[in-house]
Amino acid sequence: MRRMHYAALLALALLSAPAYGQAAPGRFTLKSAVLGEERALLVRVPANYERGSERYPVLYMTDGDAHMGHTSATVEFLARNGRIPELIVVGITNTNRRRDLTPTGVEAFPGSGGADKFLKFIETELIPEVERRYRTQSYRIFAGHSLGGLNTLHAFFSRPELFNAYIAVSPTMTWDQGLPVKRAEEFFKARKELDRTLFLAMADEGGEMLAGFNRLKEVIAKSPPRGLVWEAMLMEDEDHGSVVLRSHYFGLRKAFDGWRVPPETAAGGLPAVEAHYQQLSRRVGFPVLVPELLMNQIGYQLLGAGKTDEAIAAFKTNIERYPKSANVYDSLAEGYEKSGRPELARPNYEKAYQLGRENNDPNVELYKANLDRVAGKK
Repeated sequence: MRRMHYAALLALALLSAPAYGQAAPGRFTLKSAVLGEERALLVRVPANYERGSERYPVLYMTDGDAHMGHTSATVEFLARNGRIPELIVVGITNTNRRRDLTPTGVEAFPGSGGADKFLKFIETELIPEVERRYRTQSYRIFAGHSLGGLNTLHAFFSRPELFNAYIAVSPTMTWDQGLPVKRAEEFFKARKELDRTLFLAMADEGGEMLAGFNRLKEVIAKSPPRGLVWEAMLMEDEDHGSVVLRSHYFGLRKAFDGWRVPPETAAGGLPAVEAHYQQLSRRVGFPVLVPELLMNQIGYQLLGAGKTDEAIAAFKTNIERYPKSANVYDSLAEGYEKSGRPELARPNYEKAYQLGRENNDPNVELYKANLDRVAGKK
């Protein structure tokens, strides 16, 4: 097999990669003592969640019933293209958003001002329940739109340690006579260090909304705390409703900035790629392994370069890390077969075929053909 360019190898790997896709969102209810009511939660887990043992970062999102569909698709798309990890997405449905998402009571909006209680519900009831039910990492993201964006800013200013990244989309900058900017001025004056990510987006709002957004950018730019990663993006070609999809796309990329392995790093082989993920692990605060797809690609790159023993070592590492994947056994078997050891290839092809059938793998017929081929060799 001749050596291939990085991009061509990646395209080939994507074609033979384990299936990605959206799992249908689940739903559970949580009786909240803090809020004094039952709350319905929507949860989307990665498509391969049930077939693995990995733990995942969690995106918590207000107005979940409105945004679960497109945000789940965005997560799946970005993860499939190596821009972010797969995530668990938790959508919080509404009962009274004016009450829950506003930080202060305003006379013109009766019942407003319940954001602190809502955050207490998230911190003391929702997050513990999600972490009890699902395999989660400690890395959390909080996203909200409109009043939900206002709530996201309130959470950032009042509980910055609760989440690792905050995505505020067209936040209501006019609330309570420009409260978000006042809070920002106080917060950034006092805070000198903060290892967090903040992404802000604004649609074609104009007027006081745009003025508040620009003022908020100025406040942050004047004295950003050490360690803060932030970006403010004006999307003048989006309106107040349409801005959410693109904001979640760019906000998630910002939260996991540096996740993608640069082509020059991948070209450096396994040591360079392992070093990249070690550095990434330190940044996000949880262990990040080389993804199965990328390790597989490196193995085939080594195989094509005639470095059979190194290729086999890479394929074996993939099996150690992703033992429930049929694809990793098929790749190791191919390495053994190309090295002239069909007796070692056969049990791995058998394992690939077995797992492929158990998991309804779309490549199961390919695994069967490979097994039949090597079984016929003497």
